[in-house]
Amino acid sequence: MNIKTKILVVDDETALKDIVSKILEQEGYDVDMADCGETALDLCFNKNYDIILSDIRMKKLDGISLLKKVKQHNDETQVILMTSHASLDTVIDAMRAGAYDYLTKPFDNFELLSVTKRAAERLELIRENQNLIQQLTEQNEKLEDANIKLNELAIRDGLTGLFNRRFLIQSLKKEISRSHRHNHQFALLFFDVDFFKAYNDTYGHLSGDHLLVALGSILKNRLRESDTAARYGGEEFIVLLTETGRNDSIEVAENIRKTIADHKFVDEEGNPTTHVTVSIGVATFPDDGTTDESLIKCADDRLYFAKNNGKNQIQYIDEKRETP
Repeated sequence: MNIKTKILVVDDETALKDIVSKILEQEGYDVDMADCGETALDLCFNKNYDIILSDIRMKKLDGISLLKKVKQHNDETQVILMTSHASLDTVIDAMRAGAYDYLTKPFDNFELLSVTKRAAERLELIRENQNLIQQLTEQNEKLEDANIKLNELAIRDGLTGLFNRRFLIQSLKKEISRSHRHNHQFALLFFDVDFFKAYNDTYGHLSGDHLLVALGSILKNRLRESDTAARYGGEEFIVLLTETGRNDSIEVAENIRKTIADHKFVDEEGNPTTHVTVSIGVATFPDDGTTDESLIKCADDRLYFAKNNGKNQIQYIDEKRETP
């Protein structure tokens, strides 16, 4: 500790300054000297001292004025004042200004080394505490990052990166409550991949996964930030369109259907695969349901109807209505 501790001794009395510096150097401290407050201040601006031992009574810049300026520059620096006139008022002024302690001249070697050692130990404790605070801050930041990632994992589908079924249900319940309060409409699009089993049988399950990932990317690029796209299960997807009525939801559904039908899909090795289409069932709040269960069932029933009546189409009422 002593070897690394940098000390500045400030006194216009050369003999005392030399003696104090020599005693401290013999203890292994790194010691500089200054014969006035102005010189000491210049040195402090160029080198951060751990401890300053300064006489109080000096011409121009006295010890307490030096103390205040040093503390403004580096509050960690421990300042010990030396004085032959240690009145109570002087001591109070020094302590209020941030002095660590004071020595009354004449003082012996033991007093000098004792107060210097305590000041160095205090500074070391301050720095250890700062290091601990920094470590705790970094650990908290890492913990927050980990929690964010865990939360993301908890609400995301691991394959497509879309939201998962649980998050979709939570979002749907919230949107129902919000739309009730503000008298808004919203829509659900329930769709899945036509002939997905045949696609897997032909190209393999890895290519099937690659297809689902590509569908997830298409949805992310086609939807607003306020919308929610989720993988509901297997090759099934649900899109929640906030503040969207029937006509607009049909338009969005048709846009998604056409985009997928026109997309050139590839297998996991980048080779072109067959034409891919989807069937979509559309349900709107509150016309087709006022609960999460009723809305999903309505959209699912219409999806089922679309798949059994030609596929590659959208269904939005409870009778056959194919896309043009």
